[in-house]
Formats: sequence, C-alpha cells, structure tokens
Amino acid sequence: MPDDIAVIVPVWNGRALVERLLMSVRAQTHPVAETLIVDNGSEDGAPEVAQQLGARVIRMGSNAGFARAVNRGIQECTTEWLAIINSDVELAPNWLERLLEAARTSDAWFATGKILSARRRDCVDGTYDALCRGGCAWRVGQGRSDGPEFSCPRDIWSAPGTAALFRTELFRRLGPLDEMFESYLEDVEFGLRCACLNYAGRYVPDAICYHLGSAALGKWHPGVVRKMARNQVLLVAKHYPRRLLFGLAWPILVSQSLWGLVALRHGAFLAFLAGKIEGLKSIRKARRRAPGLDIPPDRLAQVLLDSEREIRRVQRLTGLDWYWRVYFLLTSGGAD
Repeated sequence: MPDDIAVIVPVWNGRALVERLLMSVRAQTHPVAETLIVDNGSEDGAPEVAQQLGARVIRMGSNAGFARAVNRGIQECTTEWLAIINSDVELAPNWLERLLEAARTSDAWFATGKILSARRRDCVDGTYDALCRGGCAWRVGQGRSDGPEFSCPRDIWSAPGTAALFRTELFRRLGPLDEMFESYLEDVEFGLRCACLNYAGRYVPDAICYHLGSAALGKWHPGVVRKMARNQVLLVAKHYPRRLLFGLAWPILVSQSLWGLVALRHGAFLAFLAGKIEGLKSIRKARRRAPGLDIPPDRLAQVLLDSEREIRRVQRLTGLDWYWRVYFLLTSGGAD
C-alpha cells in the first residue's frame, strides 16, 4: 500500500521514555503500519513495555550500537517509507503527516522536522546537519532559541538520526548506515553520501518533535566523547581522497584541535585522545569504500564547501559560538 510507514526505534533501557515515545507514535494522524523496537540488551523492562503497547521487538542480545540496530530494523521493513526515531523523543501528533506530505510534494528522498529540546521547548535541539571541511559537524541551530531562521522550509542533504523519515529505497541505493561508526556521526556519514550522490531531502519546520538528548549516558560521558572523536577521524578517512586530504590538512587540524579543547573544558580530554588514537588505528579499514559509491573528489569538495558556508551563514545570523568563531578566523577564506 502506498505511503505505508514503519517506525524503527533503537532502544537501550529507558523504559519510561520508550513508553512516552510509543504513545506519541500511536497518536499520529497518519497511521503507522508497524513499529519496530530494536533492543540493544535493555535490562529495565523497556522491550516488555514496548510489546504491551503493540510494537514488535527485535532483540539484539547486547548493545550493538545505534547503526547496527537501525540496519537490523531496515532489513525487516517492507514499507515504502520508514522513520528512524530515538527512544528519548516525543512526537507532535501530526509529525509523520507533515513530513510525508512535504517529502511527496518536493519529491524528496527523506525529510526531517524541527527538533526542540524536551527540557526547554522554546529551544532548538536540532534541524538538519552540516559538516565543515575539517570533518566536524554542527546540528544546525542546536542550543539556539527558536525563531524565524529555523522556521523556513528548505532542501537539505543530511537529516539527524534523532527523528527523520526516509524512503526505504534510499538505503537499497546507498547502502545501510556504516556499522563501523556504532553510534554518533553515522547519520552525518550517511548524509554525506546523500549529498555527494544528489539524493536530496527536505527540512519541514512545522513537523515538530521534542528530544530529551543524551538520556542514556550524558553528552560528555567519556564513552560518548571517545566515539565521537574516533568517528570524526573515520569520517575523514572514509570519504576524503588523498589529494583532498592534503589540501584540507589545515582546516582538519584546526577543527579537530578545537574539538579537543571543547572536550578538555568538559573534563573529557583523555577520552578525546583515546578516540583519536582508535580512529587513526582504523584508517585503513575506513578507507575501503562501499562498492558502487565512488564519489568524484570535485563533487565532495563542493559539498563540503557549501555545507561549511551554511554553518557560517546560520552562525552569523544567530551569534557565533566560540568554536566556530575561532575555526573561521583560523581558516579564513575557505567559506567566504
């Protein structure tokens, strides 16, 4: 049946959050064909609650990571569309309806809405993702007060894995999420593939959801910082050809070093170093490209430049964070 939608929710504990999300899924104005809970070894009864609320539970047996859990859910999908949603999200009742309508109208491959903070509902948690030439990403608008800049629909290249709707066919064409990333930046890596191969999406600001954020471990937990630091290296290693890598050596050094300072400010510098070392050890493995997805270096360079320009544009409109202020100061000219 056209417009059938399956919902995929990776879960690792958080029973109350899972219950809240599933109640908001049941309240959607567009019907959901199936809800798949992919359980990463929960120990607090989260999968049992999901079953009671009508979801189908797929048990991974242990914490296999976000990417592997999502991929398992995608394998089970027989619907035309699928939504990937974090377990600490609450959806507005018309979230799916608005995304589907916008995606169909614009012939987009995916769509994402405005993600507001569940703690401060006038504060943006995220919209769409953008990546600088140095290999660090910004979830556009994160931490900003909601306002006109985040209320304009637009075409995008990268949707956050927090809450987004995709054509199931997109994963057949581009491949699944990269399980080497486990958790964190796997959505940015997939978005980079979409951008370089011209599979555009749509940002739909009137599709609202609320995200608690870092509910499992906390944003600056050493395990989170280690994986993010590692995955920044893997992202560059996987997609930047040698010629581009050498040409962008300075932005890469600046971007990664500044992120280390951010980690230091939050008491997580050792985790940052551990992640970088782990990433460097895995460079050879990361550079093995997925078959059939060879991306022209000139196209990748333009995608990165355009994405960085978007970061700079929104930062200038809403007030520059110190990280981006220093990054753009030290890499002046590249995004002008």
